[in-house]
Amino acid sequence: MDHLKELENTSVHILREAYANFKNLAMLWSIGKDSTVMLWLARKAFMGHVPFPLVHIDTAYKIPEMIEYRDRLTKEWNLTMVYGQNEKALGEKQTFPDGNVDRITCCKLLKTTALRDTLSGKGKRYRFDHKKGKYRVDPDTDMYTGIIVGVRADEEGSRSKERYFSPRDNENNWDVGDQPPEFWNQYKTDFAPGTHLRIHPLLDWTELNIWEYIKKENIPTVSLYYNQGDGKRYRSLGCYPCTSPIESSAKNVDEIIEELKSGKLKNVAERSGREQDKEDGGGLETLRRDGYM
Repeated sequence: MDHLKELENTSVHILREAYANFKNLAMLWSIGKDSTVMLWLARKAFMGHVPFPLVHIDTAYKIPEMIEYRDRLTKEWNLTMVYGQNEKALGEKQTFPDGNVDRITCCKLLKTTALRDTLSGKGKRYRFDHKKGKYRVDPDTDMYTGIIVGVRADEEGSRSKERYFSPRDNENNWDVGDQPPEFWNQYKTDFAPGTHLRIHPLLDWTELNIWEYIKKENIPTVSLYYNQGDGKRYRSLGCYPCTSPIESSAKNVDEIIEELKSGKLKNVAERSGREQDKEDGGGLETLRRDGYM
């Protein structure tokens, strides 16, 4: 497991570098396996305490178990948990399939716009109040100028173009052709005023690495990743109208690792169950250029 230790050490180093160099830092937590591993690494990096808020973009269409899992770990791990929504789009039913918009437009409104507004402080945020045991409107409206994201280069084409420290403009737009070089462990952490940073501690991890680490550390995950007896499981989690499970008999972490090692899924894209990817020409670059994760 030396390769996992090396990956862990690099990720912990990136997290500490981010915290040391950037103010108003936050971490995106999608509740999926990757961002949950990233959260686990943050707890390791800072001795069990995560010193920045966790941000979740709640589209109101997440599978219920995901939200239950989010709130349970928020309480158990004493996390500063914040979520944001595009309440206007939801109220006007500018959604798929309830409204008359396609999947990409829905994603832009409920994910990209909601994310940009939440990070900038323009949108209403809700913070979990541990004393009251419920979410309340967050009085903090400061912009998060650095955001830590669980992106992996092997997961999807546009993500392979990222850097550990990836600059955006003050509107969160991504210029793919203007990324700083990163040689070995030399990272650019000084950027012009107004630059928004995306930080990617998991960039060099693979799907197999993630599951091996989940096994090694005994990290809790949602049961949606495992076959419940119907011959299917989710490989990537998203909104329930646009996310489908894959054919799989894997019922636990060991069986998922064996499935990945065996090559049974080599011709099945990890995000093959995500319908919005197909509408975006098989990738996420359109959404990601505009500020999506």
